[in-house]
This record gives sequence, C-alpha cells and structure tokens, in this order.
Amino acid sequence: TNFFPWLTIVVVFPISAGSLIFLFPHRGNKVIRWYTILICLMNLLITTYAFCYHFQLDDPLIQLTENYKWIQFFDFYWRFGIDGLSIGPILLTGFITTLATLAAQPVTRESRLFHFLMLAMYSGQIGSFSSQDILLFFIMWELELIPVYLLLSMWGGKKRLYSATKFILYTAGSSIFLLMGVLGIGLYGSNEPTLNFETSANQSYPVALEIIFYIGFLIAFAVKSPIIPLHTWLPDTHGEAHYSTCMLLAGILLKMGAYGLVRINMELLPHAHSLFSPWLILLGAIQIIYAASTSLGQRNLKKRIAYSSVSHMGFIIIGICSISDMGLNGAILQIISHGFIGAALFFLAGTSYDRIRLYYLDEMGGMAIPMPKIFTVFSILSMASLALPGMSGFVAELIVFFGIITSQKYLLMTKILITFVMAIGMILTPIYSLSMLRQMFYGYKFFNKPNSFFFDSGPRELFISISILIPVIGIGIYPDFIFSLSVDKVEAILSNFL
Repeated sequence: TNFFPWLTIVVVFPISAGSLIFLFPHRGNKVIRWYTILICLMNLLITTYAFCYHFQLDDPLIQLTENYKWIQFFDFYWRFGIDGLSIGPILLTGFITTLATLAAQPVTRESRLFHFLMLAMYSGQIGSFSSQDILLFFIMWELELIPVYLLLSMWGGKKRLYSATKFILYTAGSSIFLLMGVLGIGLYGSNEPTLNFETSANQSYPVALEIIFYIGFLIAFAVKSPIIPLHTWLPDTHGEAHYSTCMLLAGILLKMGAYGLVRINMELLPHAHSLFSPWLILLGAIQIIYAASTSLGQRNLKKRIAYSSVSHMGFIIIGICSISDMGLNGAILQIISHGFIGAALFFLAGTSYDRIRLYYLDEMGGMAIPMPKIFTVFSILSMASLALPGMSGFVAELIVFFGIITSQKYLLMTKILITFVMAIGMILTPIYSLSMLRQMFYGYKFFNKPNSFFFDSGPRELFISISILIPVIGIGIYPDFIFSLSVDKVEAILSNFL
C-alpha cells in the first residue's frame, strides 16, 4: 500500500554515506568514528520505523516490495521485499553493526577505510537478507566478501594474510556453486530468465535436476554457515581478525548461510530438501559434538569461541532439517540468539586482549581480581552460551529439541538417537565454557607487567556488553517476540512439504 522505497534506502544509504568518509580530513579520527556510528544508528532507526509502521505481522506474504527494472537486456530487476523470515536477521544486522562500529574505537590505522568497509558490509548484509531476486541475492552475497577480506588482511593479527587468503578461497570457491545454482534455476524451463523468488518457488523441477541444484546451493551455504567438513576457515579467520570484525563475522555472516538454507533450499527445492534432510540432521548432530570437543583442545581464546559457535550452528541445521513447525521456529530463534551471544563473546575476548595482550589461555589467570566488570559480563554471557534457562540460547535449543521429537518425518529410533547425541553435545558445552572462564579469570597467576594495564572496562565497553545482554535475557524470558515475526512464514514454508 505504501510506495515509499524503504528497503532501497536502508540498503543503499550506508554504503553511499560511507563513501563520503573519504572526503574527510585524514586525521579526524573521532569525527570519522562518530559519523559512522551516526549512519548506523540512523539506518537502524529507519528500519525499525519501516518495520513498525509498514509491516503487517499476520501476513506471510512478501511485504514492502519494490520492483524496478534494472537491466533491460536480460530482464533483471532491482527487487526487494521482506517477510517474517528476514525481518529478524535484518534488525540483528543493524544492532550488531552499530555496536561493532562503537567497539572499533581502538582502530586508528587507516580509520577512514576501516569505517567505510564496515558500512559497506552493512549494506551487503541487509541487501542479501532482503533481496527478492536470486541474482540480486548473489550480487549482495559477493559484496559481503570484499570488505571482510580487506578487514582481515589489514587489521588482523600475526597470521592475518594466511587466514584472509584461506577465507577468500573458501567463500569465493563456494560462491561459484551458488552462481551455478542461481543461473540454473533462473534459466530452467523458459526462454527468458526468471529470477524472481516467488515465481521460482512455484516451479517444479525434475528430481535429478533439483538434487543437483540442491547440492550446489548446499555447498555454498555450508561454507558460509560452517557445516562440517567445510568449517575450517572459521577458526583461523576468527583467531586473526580484529574483534569488531569478529562481531560482524560471528553475528551476521554465519547467519547468512543459515538464512540461505531456509530461503533457497527449503522454499525453492522442497523435494530435494526432504530427501537430504535425514543426512543433514546426522551431520548436524555430529557437528555439535565434534566442534564442542575440538573447542576443548584450543589454546587460543578466540579459536575456542569460534569452535563453540560452529557447535551452535549445528542446532540450526538440525532445526531446519527437522521439517516441523517447532524445529524451524527454533532454528530461526537460534539464528537470532546466537547472533547476539557470539558477537558479545568475541567482543569481550577482544577487550580483554586489549588489556593484557595475550590470546593463549594457559598464559592467563587471575584476571577476576583486577577486572571485576569484565569478569561479571563474561561469566553471564558464557552462561548464555551454554544455554542457561532464562537466556535466549536455552529457549532456542529446547524448541529445536521439541521440533525434532515432534517431527512426523522420522522414525522413533532415529529421533531417540539424534536427541541422545544432541544431549551429549549440550553436556560438552558447559565443559569448554566453564574451563575457559576458569583458565582466564580464576587462579593466582599475576602478570609480570606493570599494573597500568589493568584498568577495568570503561563506560563504552560496559554499554556495548549490556546492550547485547538485554536482548539475550529479553528473548530468554519472552521468546514470543521473535516467534510472532516468523510463525506465519514458517507455516507457509512447511505447507510445501505436507
């Protein structure tokens, strides 16, 4: 009903306003930073306004649609629209990006380029969450890649070039499969390409072709939201990146893969999905246990958190493949909840690194006495990561459990086996979380450095931690807030399977 192009503004505004950063003087560090934070905040406010006043919750169809012909030659549209599935990740993106630019205060080297890349990532993420044209989805997906590569290779740790190259090889190699799938779906069955999501959702393919498409998309999304065996870029990348980049990587980039699984593999290719989902559930269950037990063996703090986030993505895979109402809702809730928790944990790891300049757990110890605030927040968020009741992680994993148990698709024996394996994974999670806390904060090892390092977290860092903590506890107490967004859309997706 409204013809104002909300989504185009939300997608184009950050990168176009960010390109004005290069007109700023070279030394105006503070000006650049506050300008970036202002842009992020304005964008977040525009999105929330559009979602509050122009979005009907009870309508499972695409809303806020925009449809402009872009390239006349092969029928390519600038096509945006959101529904209950993408509204959560978009708001999450705005929130985490604003906090990550606020967290990037210590970055002084080439700060103009850094902040521009943050804003470019913001545009790409929102664009890929809200595009309704498959080729546009692919373009936004690729736009995401270049800023991450530059942020990694310029502001990373010691082995940053290795991990940046590894990241670009994995993700760019996977997007070849994505492009082949996109072109295959677009060109199948008609003379001119149909790239619209809605028309290709109603199209049926021969089973063999659908399986080929499914495998292509699955490889692309399995690299992005790491599914074992394609997850190995993630610990390296997270171990080397600057922590505000890590917040974006853990909070949003991983969720793009899961979102693509639901949006393309479930909606567009339902028959192949019902064939593949038993194997994917098995893979997800293995992944939960494997990543949790690998996380125990990591000495590097950031790599330990990275493996924990791989383990949490296993729950999302299981929820998506359970093909039940509960399971898919739980997977969407886990996407949102892990977006907050993972970003917060990486941020806290980075701030403690700024204090003591150590990443290895066996060199740490006794940090709780000089830094009580960081210790408190880190403990609370580790508890949230190990799914303490009352936090969002618990609700999400519990509902994924319910989803796999109530699923009509599987036999009783498989369900029992998979829930057993998931339960083992949930036992392993507290082990690595609590041992990480023990090695960092408890103990008696005092540092030989002078005590000037030990100032506790300032108001900025406390603000970031608390503003991530509030939605985590809020979703844990009242998860219906997220479900009300997604429940109608989930029923619409699942109606293809029944």
